[in-house]
Amino acid sequence: MDRLLPNDEAYDLLDLTREIATRELDPKVADFEGRGEFPRDVIRTLGRSGLLGLPYPEADGGAGQPYEVYLQVLEILAGRWLAIAEAVSVHTLSCYPVYGHGTERQRKMLPDMLGGELLGAYCLSEPQGGSDAAHLATRAVRDGDDFVVTGTKAWITHAGHADFYNIFSRTGGDGAKGISCLLADADTPGLIPQKPERTMGLRSSTPAQIVFDGARVPSDRLVGAEGSGFAIAMEALDAGRLGIAACAVGLAQAAVDYACAYAKEREQFGKPIASFQGVGFMLADMATQVSAARALLLAAARLKDAGRPFSIEAAKAKLFATDAAMRVTTDAVQVLGGYGYVQDHPVERWFREAKMLQIVEGTNQIQRLVISRSLTRD
Repeated sequence: MDRLLPNDEAYDLLDLTREIATRELDPKVADFEGRGEFPRDVIRTLGRSGLLGLPYPEADGGAGQPYEVYLQVLEILAGRWLAIAEAVSVHTLSCYPVYGHGTERQRKMLPDMLGGELLGAYCLSEPQGGSDAAHLATRAVRDGDDFVVTGTKAWITHAGHADFYNIFSRTGGDGAKGISCLLADADTPGLIPQKPERTMGLRSSTPAQIVFDGARVPSDRLVGAEGSGFAIAMEALDAGRLGIAACAVGLAQAAVDYACAYAKEREQFGKPIASFQGVGFMLADMATQVSAARALLLAAARLKDAGRPFSIEAAKAKLFATDAAMRVTTDAVQVLGGYGYVQDHPVERWFREAKMLQIVEGTNQIQRLVISRSLTRD
């Protein structure tokens, strides 16, 4: 595809991403997915190559890239190995609380965070509440110079592998204003990762619950003001939804490319199946949906880069791109017929992975709620 990027450096960055993906991701994805093992060393390699801090300022250890460039890097990674792209997106999200609201002392961790030496996790969802984050139950109570955290978080990407955890917990009364953000080290006593979930797709991502059994977090690890945690979480999620949308675009583009290549080679009735209108029109619809999703994503990213409100556009991009990825990967399986249903071809894996994208960083039902409320608000 022909990309329009803001500068020559961005083209070089995307070329570098493709080179790293070919060398480090392509040979390993099937093995790690088959074993359900988290590829921590691969993530570390990406960090040392400068791909884990792309949208953050160089002064803080990042690469100072526009969001529209960072998202296209994610897209390329997702087309090779979705769990890796998701890990980069989640880590980028996890760095935001300290970058946006951290104290001077906390911000000294940013170079290691953005350089990938420290991997982050974002502890917001709970077993009984994912979409209704304002009513989370995990509680942090002051005790001397510490907060004592008790509760359970669910679906935590990098659980058991992260070096730092953003813990959104209740320090005050009910509702959003009673929530604060704490930054905890992985070796905090009482922070206990549980057994990884047995997921349908992204098996090398290994999400899990985390139990906080009286975990003591020093009070100087409070990020932002007490009671500002929910606002911090929502700020980060707006950008995180763009990351998931980019992952969806990359996954869908890979499915289009693979289905097209297969359709040109596979013959039936003496001719390639791509020449049959039923298949050709399906491929055309798939490609059009991917292009539309990418355009919506980049439009939202450019608003963010310009410092303009982008929350609703991010919700639209996440909604459309992930729904498109589900449709496109479903059709890619159909183009391959029976071969699309076996693990010898990656469309089977992409089909399973696309479902996850409709759920994480706010389900698509929540995105529709956010968008509809913006349209009907007085």
